[in-house]
This record gives sequence, C-alpha cells and structure tokens, in this order.
Amino acid sequence: MSSTLRSQNGMAVAPHALAAQSALSILREGGTAIEAMVAAAATISVVYPHMTGIGGDAFWLIHEPGQPVSAIDACGPTAAGLTPAYYRDRGLDAIPVRGPLAANTVAGTVAGWDAALALSKDRWSGRMPLARLLEDAIHYAEHGTAVTRSQAHNTASKHDELAVQLGFKDRFLVSDTAPTEGTLFVQKDFGATFRELKRHGLDSFYRGEVAQAIAADLAEVGSPVTQSDLAAYYAQPRTPLALKHGLGTIYNTPPPTQGVVSLIILGILDRLRLDRCQPESADYIHLIVEATKQAFLVRDRHVTDPAYMTVGPQDLLDAKFLDALTNAVDRERARPWGKPSAPGDTVWMGTMDRQGRAVSFIQSIYHEFGSGVVLPRTSINWQNRGCSFSLDERALNVLKPGRKPFHTLNPAVALFNDGRSLVYGTMGGDGQPQTQAAVFTRVAVFGQPLQQAIAAPRWLLGRTWGQTTDTLKLEARFDPAIVDALRARGHDVETLGAFDETMGHAGAIMRHQSGVFEGGYDPRSDGAASGY
Repeated sequence: MSSTLRSQNGMAVAPHALAAQSALSILREGGTAIEAMVAAAATISVVYPHMTGIGGDAFWLIHEPGQPVSAIDACGPTAAGLTPAYYRDRGLDAIPVRGPLAANTVAGTVAGWDAALALSKDRWSGRMPLARLLEDAIHYAEHGTAVTRSQAHNTASKHDELAVQLGFKDRFLVSDTAPTEGTLFVQKDFGATFRELKRHGLDSFYRGEVAQAIAADLAEVGSPVTQSDLAAYYAQPRTPLALKHGLGTIYNTPPPTQGVVSLIILGILDRLRLDRCQPESADYIHLIVEATKQAFLVRDRHVTDPAYMTVGPQDLLDAKFLDALTNAVDRERARPWGKPSAPGDTVWMGTMDRQGRAVSFIQSIYHEFGSGVVLPRTSINWQNRGCSFSLDERALNVLKPGRKPFHTLNPAVALFNDGRSLVYGTMGGDGQPQTQAAVFTRVAVFGQPLQQAIAAPRWLLGRTWGQTTDTLKLEARFDPAIVDALRARGHDVETLGAFDETMGHAGAIMRHQSGVFEGGYDPRSDGAASGY
C-alpha cells in the first residue's frame, strides 16, 4: 500500500492518473478547483471510456470556505412524449439495457461543466480558457493512450453483448476484438468532437452545431431523444442535503440521486456509537451493513425524481426518523436480504485549490459503455441511465415524459467541527454509499490516513456492476475469523479477490486546518492522487 500523499498548494484525485494530472496542471497554472475538475472530467472521458463520457450525466458538490455548500444537478430527463406505450407498441415489456431504445435520456454532463464554469467565473474569478481545459482530452484522443487493464477486461467481457450495437466496433474494438492492456488506443473522431466544443463552446452540445450533429446521430441510430430535447436542457443549481453528525456536517446531493442513503447510513452509525467498535472487526462491518439495509429500504420506498416524491428528502434526515431507523438495527443478527440492486459504472473525482475551494464530482454513463451505442458523427457513446425506469404504472420510478431517472451517483463533502474539510466518493452502484461509509468512518471516526482508509479491505452488500448475486461480498484480505463471525450472525457471505474492482474506485482529499492537503486514491483503479 502506498503512503498518503500530502501537499500544500492543491490536490486532485481521480481513478485514472492522467485525469488527476490534467487537473493538477490547471491548479498549477492558477486555475480554480472547478476549472481543474472540468479538465479532469474531459480527460477521463477519453482515457477511461468504458466508465464514463460526455454522453452521460454528472453531479457536483462545490465548497468554498465560509460559504454554503452548493450543488449542480447535471442529470438529463427522458425524451419529451416518451411513455410506456412507446415500448409496448414495439412488443417490449421492459426498457432494453442496451441499444438505441436504452438511449432515452438527455446527456447532462456537458451542461454541468458549463454551469460549473459559469459559477467559477462569477464567484471565483475563474479565467482559464475552455481551449486549455480541453487540451489534454484532445491530445489523448488524437494521439492515443495506453489501454488499462480495466478497459481491456470490460471490453472483452462485454464483447458479444456490445459488438452488435451501432458504432461500438468503430470506436472501441481493434480489428473486431477488444484492445489488449498496454496497447495504444486512439480515438480521433472523438477528439474531433472535443475540438468542435472548443471552437463553438460547451452550450453548442445542446443548442448549436454540435447539437445538430448529435441530434442527427440520435435520429439515425433510432434513439427517442430529439434536438428539441437537447435544446430544452440546462443543468440546475440545487441545495445539497445536510446531515448533522457528531463530528461535523456531511453533505450530499439530493434526489434523483441516492445521496440521502449515504447520509442516512452515517446518521444511523453515529447513533449506534460506532466508535465503540474495533475498526475492521465483525461488529464494525455488521453495523454498517445493517445500517445500509435500513437506508436502502427508505430509498426503495421514497427516492426518485424529486418532482414525484411525496416526502421532502431533507425530512428523511430528521432526528426522530433516524432514531427510528437506528432502533430497527439488530446488533447481533443480520436482517434477511435479497433486494434488487442497481449496477453502474461511474467515476468519482475530487479537486481542491490553494484557497481551499473544493469539488466533489461524479460522472457516469451507467452500465459499462452505457447503452453501447456510439453516435456516428460525434463518436459519443450514449448513456443507458433511462433503462432503470419501469413500464409498470404502479412503480415508484415509472417512465414518464421529461422525468429524471433515479441515480446511484452521490458525491460527498464533510465539514468537520475542528475545521477540516473532506471531499470523497466512489463508483459502484449500490456500493457507493457502502464504500462512502467505510471511508468516512475509517478516516473520521478512527483517524486513519486517507490512503489506508481507501486501500483497506472492503465489502459490498448486494449487486453492483458485473455481479449477479445479492450476497454480502468481502474481499479476501479479511481475517477468516471475521468472515466466520459474520456468517454466524446470519450474513450470506461471499469472498471475492484481494483487491477486487467490484468494490469500486474510491478517492478522497482532506484539507487540514494548517492548510496541508492529504489525498488518497484506490489501488483497485488506475488512479492517482496528485498534489503540489
């Protein structure tokens, strides 16, 4: 395990080292944390294309010392007029996971970049040219980058499922086969799209020349998303959810994300006095898993597009409500579990600049490679987030025109009573709130360095990307006695690899009162923490 990185002037963390370096180069040139994040987000769309891209959605949490934490919702809605009848008329009783009919929502990511940069300019005097922020992404697309093991593995494992999708072969395969680890991977057509955004501005993705090409592509491949849908979309500022914790205040994104789930888990654990447990013990894991079950029950009952919720999301963090959930946790026995779980491929990234301004950011195309459809003119692989909608009119997440899909995405920020600030998060569907709980409690409750907290063995209740079972999955590095103790309490335990990518790609940055930055990245990823 590598040592925790510390620096004095700024820091960036990403699940691919080149994205962290792109962010750091902007910080070194005097850019803001937001500008650095846009550079990282653009780069990672190129160098980690199976996990994320500009054909997906994103969520931002933004912190400036002395100011309220703010959020940006860059989640695109379903196409206008899209109803369950659209699919039933085509002989379908569910929305496909792959293909053009799964590409049924607007991609919000680029609008989020645009909204964040406007905030950076207005509040932080950000002046970095867009051309500079996209420079690395264009270079890596046109000149190539080395294929990671993660990309090679995911392309090979999904080859038969995705090779039939429109445009997939042209962008992601080499001579009709998956590229091998370490080979040079060039995406010149995708680089050309970034050049168009550089030339015409980010808004052109929705209301300009780039939008016209995207709309023509979507129509050609058979997606229900139209140019009018693109033109109507703007990312939206939001008020984050806030949890009052014994150690400070923790923030996360509101619905349609599951940010409230991550906060509920930590609220329950605060009440259970997790600090009385030994870290990495059976008691520690058992309580977090049982708190997770309570939070997931709340999520599955209430969380959806906020326009359709019958309860206020912040009300789910009310002290009395959390007390009741805490009382439902059995310290000795596992609650039976077998709930459907959400997969998802995503990237979390964090930046902090010299002034202590910070971004916790998450960007996703949902499943690996999204819908699998690559638009022919723009080489954008479009997300399949809308396949999570139900065609059952009685369902909480029923498909409706212009409705936002439920998102597992949820970046986090913690402001501690002692003056420290923390940005943290991970990819991994249902694993996101569980990994957040592990990282936060190891760092905040038990005082572990960030790198140790992230690299330590993790667990996952239920499914995430690539998994089909609802077991409690533990990495093989846990003491066998802990595994036996969890089984004795009724947990259905499954053991995975020592550093298994199933557990997600976590990362975090802490700013101490002294002004020193501390960063940690996930050894399960291809990432890095970079500071100066």
